[in-house]
Amino acid sequence: MDIFSVIKKPLVTEKGVTKKDSERTLCFEVAADANKTQIRHAVEAAFKVKVEEVRTSTTAGKLRRRGRFSGYRADWKKAYVRLKAGQKMPEYAEI
Repeated sequence: MDIFSVIKKPLVTEKGVTKKDSERTLCFEVAADANKTQIRHAVEAAFKVKVEEVRTSTTAGKLRRRGRFSGYRADWKKAYVRLKAGQKMPEYAEI
């Protein structure tokens, strides 16, 4: 996998921005079959930073209904990436 197929998009939520400011942790939506090593290398290559720790979470898709039609959202994977001390934080979450 290349770095752009591992990292799908940054998750810019209130919780993610708070973690970014206080804990030096970035939050990304990543490919479901990506492992922690691939995520580490992709973030280091894309943002030119050193990664200290990667934590992942897989979220199951929810049942969604539109009138009489029902279906499931897709399962997805989230990664919390903590940077080493002294690394510059990327500014993707500025609004």
